[in-house]
Amino acid sequence: MTMVKKMLSAGWVLILILSLTACGNLSDAAGEGDGKITIVYAHDKNELGVEQKIIEAFEKKHPHIDVQSKEMPSNTGISHDQYVTMFSGGSDEIDVFDMDVIWPAEFAQAGYLEPLNRYIERDGIDLDKYSSGAVQAGMYNGQQWAMPRFQDQGLLYYRKDLIDQPPETWDQMIQLAEEHQGEAGTRFGYVFQGKQYEGLVCNFIEFIGAYGGKILDDQGRVTIQSEDTVQGLKKMTQIAKSDIVPGNLASITEVETDAIFGEGQTVFDRQWPGHYAYVSNEQKSEVSDRVGVTSLPKGDEGRAAALGGWMAGISKNSNQKKAAWEFVKFLTGPEGQKISAVYGGYAPTYMPLYEDKDVKKANPLFANEDYVQSVKTAIPRPVSPEYPKISDIIQVEVSKTLTGEQTPERAVQKMDQKLKKVFE
Repeated sequence: MTMVKKMLSAGWVLILILSLTACGNLSDAAGEGDGKITIVYAHDKNELGVEQKIIEAFEKKHPHIDVQSKEMPSNTGISHDQYVTMFSGGSDEIDVFDMDVIWPAEFAQAGYLEPLNRYIERDGIDLDKYSSGAVQAGMYNGQQWAMPRFQDQGLLYYRKDLIDQPPETWDQMIQLAEEHQGEAGTRFGYVFQGKQYEGLVCNFIEFIGAYGGKILDDQGRVTIQSEDTVQGLKKMTQIAKSDIVPGNLASITEVETDAIFGEGQTVFDRQWPGHYAYVSNEQKSEVSDRVGVTSLPKGDEGRAAALGGWMAGISKNSNQKKAAWEFVKFLTGPEGQKISAVYGGYAPTYMPLYEDKDVKKANPLFANEDYVQSVKTAIPRPVSPEYPKISDIIQVEVSKTLTGEQTPERAVQKMDQKLKKVFE
């Protein structure tokens, strides 16, 4: 064979190899070989079918992308552990997934998430139009790792038949609770989540935030040891030890709070937005027509509401990151969030939606100015990959304080010492 023939033969072989490689890539991208790109979206189970409605709307707008739904366990702890198992093992079975607001920093440090800054900048996403607390919850080490999908935040509920004007401050709330406790069938003046679990941490963050206290600063350094934090915990302890709360406060979670307010037993309570749907339902609540809701009261530094809710991100192991971003952009953008709000009652993090007439109509809270203000002022729990350890420390020390085993000053000192050891 001449040199020319050898070169031609080698060239055809190279072309054939490249062609087969290209076909292989196309096949992977298409998923089913039908010309579509297939991505998998993992999310919590939703009885209202909100996620499916979002998928259908997205696929109509992006006919070349097929989104497959993967339901995760409703127990967030179990979902968290399943994600860790999948991602740490290098699994690429999930492209996009929902996550609790306290997960992004942990997952980012572990290498489970695709950083989103370049996508956000390329497509001109204006993060200033989102709830600032929700945006912060998805940011770690200067990178945005998750986009806000919907949010919760602490709210103050009250009996409209007993309270004409909701309190501005915590001291006013205590006074009104004492004055009206026992009226119209009530047994308590105020109820909050006092059990030793994550709900207690949220209440603690709200109290110390209202008085200027912080657990970590913007650089992730422990700053809990301050007079502001002590002052907030003192106010929380004052209420917990008073006669306006149930004697079994240390066993109360959101479930018990629903029942207590729904049975007409309390003047005020602290709860999440989902509480409204329960206590205003005439089939479940004895006071459905007497429910008022407003922002949590002020401390010396203003109002503070703990941020809850869910984010959406892209798996670092995804083989379809461009398509995955298109879905995340839709899911967490105005179109996806409007579907979530109208069909699921989820509070938007995209603030312009609170001016949308369909969104306002979907849930009376979304037209409530106090509620919208609470969305704007919600503060995230400490954004740190060590959050589970932070939460455990706070739960133990705050619980001991509310039950009288130690003073607020001693509790803050111990939390400071223990938290600093976590970050050594």
